[in-house]
Amino acid sequence: MLALGFNSPTLYAQDAYDGKLLRVAEVLGSLHYLRNLCGETASIWRDQMDAIIAAENPTESERLRLISGFNYGYRTFSENYIRCTPSALAAIDRYMKEGERLSNEIISRYGN
Repeated sequence: MLALGFNSPTLYAQDAYDGKLLRVAEVLGSLHYLRNLCGETASIWRDQMDAIIAAENPTESERLRLISGFNYGYRTFSENYIRCTPSALAAIDRYMKEGERLSNEIISRYGN
């Protein structure tokens, strides 16, 4: 009898990894908008997203999913903030911390 591994640990680990990576993309998009809104002129956050995509070498559908996540994060804040405010600065702080936590978690759980 053949058992299909729909609940296999490998599939679960891949789903967990993909979910965390997608969240990193959203965080980077958010930071790209907010940091530039508050005076940063570099494209470090977009460059980081490009580096992740290059390192991952994803399928086309996964690449588009990551780009969509980045754009979602960007749009979420661009629809709500038109100038740098204390609230925008607080969001930057939260997202910097979340991005660092996610990055460390991905490296410790899935890195080689």
